[in-house]
Amino acid sequence: MSILPLLFLFISQSLWKTSASQTWIKAGYWYTQSEYPIPNINTALFTHLICAFAYINPSTNELILITSDEPYVSTFASTVKKSNPLVKPLLSIRTQNEYYGTNKNSSLFLSMINNPAYRKTFIESSIKMALDHGFEGLDLYITTLLSTKGNMTNLGILFNELRHAVDQEKLILTMGGHYSPEFDLQSYPVDLVSKNFDWVHIKAYAYHTPLVDNFTAAHAALYDPSSPVNTDYGVNEWIKRGLPASKLVLGMSYHGFAWTLVDPKDNGFGAPAKGVAITDDGTVGYKHIKQYLRSYGVNSVRNSTYVVNYCAIGSFWIVFDDVESIRKKVAYAKEKGLLGVSVWHVSNDDNWELSKAIAQEEDAYNHHKRLLVITLCTITFFILLLGCMICCLRKRIISKVKQVMNSGKPSDHNHQVLSFEDIREATNSFSEENKLGEGGYGPVYKGKLSNEQEIAVKRLSRSSKQGVKEFKNEVTFATKLQHVNLVKLLGFCTEREEKMLIYEYMPNKSLDLYLFDPSRRSMLNWEKWVEIIEGIIQGLLYLQEYSRLTIVHRDLKASNILLDANMKPKISDFGIAKSFESNEIEANTDRIVGTYGCVPPEYIKQGLYSRKYDVYSFGVLLLQIISGKKNYNVYGPHQNLNLLEYAYVLCKEGRGMEFIDSSLDDESSTYKLSRCIQVALLCVEEKWTHRPSMLEVSAMLRNEYQNLPMPRRPAFSTNKYEEEKKNKANGKVYSVDMATISQLLPR
Repeated sequence: MSILPLLFLFISQSLWKTSASQTWIKAGYWYTQSEYPIPNINTALFTHLICAFAYINPSTNELILITSDEPYVSTFASTVKKSNPLVKPLLSIRTQNEYYGTNKNSSLFLSMINNPAYRKTFIESSIKMALDHGFEGLDLYITTLLSTKGNMTNLGILFNELRHAVDQEKLILTMGGHYSPEFDLQSYPVDLVSKNFDWVHIKAYAYHTPLVDNFTAAHAALYDPSSPVNTDYGVNEWIKRGLPASKLVLGMSYHGFAWTLVDPKDNGFGAPAKGVAITDDGTVGYKHIKQYLRSYGVNSVRNSTYVVNYCAIGSFWIVFDDVESIRKKVAYAKEKGLLGVSVWHVSNDDNWELSKAIAQEEDAYNHHKRLLVITLCTITFFILLLGCMICCLRKRIISKVKQVMNSGKPSDHNHQVLSFEDIREATNSFSEENKLGEGGYGPVYKGKLSNEQEIAVKRLSRSSKQGVKEFKNEVTFATKLQHVNLVKLLGFCTEREEKMLIYEYMPNKSLDLYLFDPSRRSMLNWEKWVEIIEGIIQGLLYLQEYSRLTIVHRDLKASNILLDANMKPKISDFGIAKSFESNEIEANTDRIVGTYGCVPPEYIKQGLYSRKYDVYSFGVLLLQIISGKKNYNVYGPHQNLNLLEYAYVLCKEGRGMEFIDSSLDDESSTYKLSRCIQVALLCVEEKWTHRPSMLEVSAMLRNEYQNLPMPRRPAFSTNKYEEEKKNKANGKVYSVDMATISQLLPR
């Protein structure tokens, strides 16, 4: 029993090291235009305070201060350090063309980074200003850079040079970034961001503003099941692109936005609005929002879907984060393993109650860790009593696995149980060179077994929300499903607590690489796209009609369609798939999973999934294939239509061919493409009972003579109000000419 105290000590030290290995960042921006006295900042609530902003002189490319800001900026660091020596002051650099205002254009900054001499001047003057005024680091604020069209080739070079310069002076280097690493077909060089910056503040707010949107919306939505414009999506995209969670700092706002409602009685999310309210740009500090609520005797309402608060005062509609919403977002950052949180900006707080809520949430988390240490140490004694039994059982299991491996015979259903060492050797120790990508389950690596067979290895990530359930699901379905249009599972590995799945290698990777990359898309003609569409249909028909089980995939999307050497499509990733009994047509779930834009409305709203779930996802995918457009962007003359609405409106107006990628259209494919749009729109209708089955979809696309029903308005339409209002105002009823196509189509 002498090992017991050592075990207690080991567990305690391991847990404390985990919680204390990195300081939890609590950063706050102080904005010079706020005129809030620097000595009044409650520095005890922050680890870092960031002075915003210094600016780039467009003529000299030197970092400068506005004359009126200089007295405050020059004394900021010393004042902060005097109040709390532990706080680290940073200087933030604004990169937009204008010194003030909402101009998102950073063309002058892009011009600077493309000239080596200009970059040198900028970097040297930035370092000098930081040192002269006592700052301990620099913050490059490029949150709106992706909105600027221009050459970003040398952005990574600037990052490298700036990192080298700050290292010489032992300064901190951080970046203020967009909530997502990609926007409007522009993206940050994430690998170089990860390499050069200590962390990235992601601007997780101002998604919707009254200056831009004529409807009310959650400006800082943590989640949004119907749109990718939300914090959770952005955080996952940064991590998926290669930035570690431990380098992400969640940016939150201490202000909200105020809209003027068209109809004060219609005051929920998505209500029609006619511009800003209260201030010139609609921004209202949390302190002033609280004053409004107290003055009018109004209580705010918390929306748990978006994790925001809102209130309506007459024709004014205000959305913001209160104490509880801030707590939820801090807890989210902790759960995701982020480095910390930052706030814009500190002077908007009301008696520091939001900043105190951040500190209290962190204290609660640390208290939980301490309880965990005590609890684990207490139960360790009982675990040791069972240790002998567990060891014996483990030895038996290992012995059986080794017998299977050493016999050289595959396990049941021709799935091999592979050893961890074999997989590590095949993937060159899971090297970055062998990494094919990363999804919700974890990273995927290319490998080659000792018999020269190429494989793809999907390894469960420790930070993944998926786990044993998805692993078992994948293996279970793979043993029962065999089809030419489904990716074949070759084996698996569960050694060393691993959950690895081994698949046949698909040399042409996934369909999404060809959908949205113009150069790759041009490699495929219409005939090849028809073969891909037909292959996907055959895979779904097998799952829903011809296999022993009726399977709903629940995550059908372009990245889960893999392509073999002959560009034959194969459906992959059955981790969240569900099976139906022969007499079932629908079922319920309390766990919503899937991918934004591919999930049908009944699943999001009611937790209901039916045999028509994958039909909806196929309809979205078919629209993407024939248009080459992404389903999470907005389209139309007013940039207010999602992909489904855009296709519907163009078809309704007899302009369906404008939706289709021009590279696909020729004399032999025009009618087939038009028919594809109609079939896709039938697949994405609001009610699942109105959608065709996959058998009917296959028949519609194969039989040119079959009349097609008129598609109804697609799911998740957001412009019903304006259209209905116009129809009522005109006193007219419009009929839509969505004539079916029954001509003989050339094959």
